[in-house]
Amino acid sequence: MSETLTRSIEDYLKAIFELTGNGEAASTTTLAARLGVAPASITSMVQKLSTVKPALVSYRKYQGVSLTVAGRRAALDVIRRHRLLEAWLVQNLGYSWDMVHNEADMLEHVISQDFEKRIAAVLGQPERDPHGETIPDADLVMPLDKSFPLASLKPGQKATVRRVHSQEPAFLKHLTELGLTPGAHLKALSVSHFDQVMHLHIQGRKEESVLGPAITNGVFVEIS
Repeated sequence: MSETLTRSIEDYLKAIFELTGNGEAASTTTLAARLGVAPASITSMVQKLSTVKPALVSYRKYQGVSLTVAGRRAALDVIRRHRLLEAWLVQNLGYSWDMVHNEADMLEHVISQDFEKRIAAVLGQPERDPHGETIPDADLVMPLDKSFPLASLKPGQKATVRRVHSQEPAFLKHLTELGLTPGAHLKALSVSHFDQVMHLHIQGRKEESVLGPAITNGVFVEIS
């Protein structure tokens, strides 16, 4: 791209990456809601990003927007910076996992490549951030993640919490209170077929926990 990626462009690319994780294009309406921007402004920006050299997005009216190869690399670059910063803020500056997202959002656009490399080295080249989300490596390859929603766990199965797909501070604080953080071990006891309420035992807690789908669909696990 002939121009430097601005903070706004990086935010667009990151949002598109997150919205197209299922392989489908993102609608401009959905993108507008994610970024808190008027739909007309979204259309103007994605049209611009589709015509720069090299093009960062592929956009067709009424068919949505997706990232090109160049756009995906740029998105992974900013995601790497963001997640490394979150890990650094927690491990080195004493932030809790519910406090780091906004700080990393601001810092991800301004740190140099050298600063990024130094953070990665100090942290030991981590593969996951404090929420358990995978961190693209130095070659901008996203590590494989085999986790699935806690809601899909069957009674009797044991699992380990791998990641939490949320940046909402209140939600993360609630998970901390439940002991449902990355690395936690648990066992599904029963699941209601009517309302998907799950009874489970979380290691370290005496009483069983009863969780609804608002929680079990946002926590991702791997079979132990």
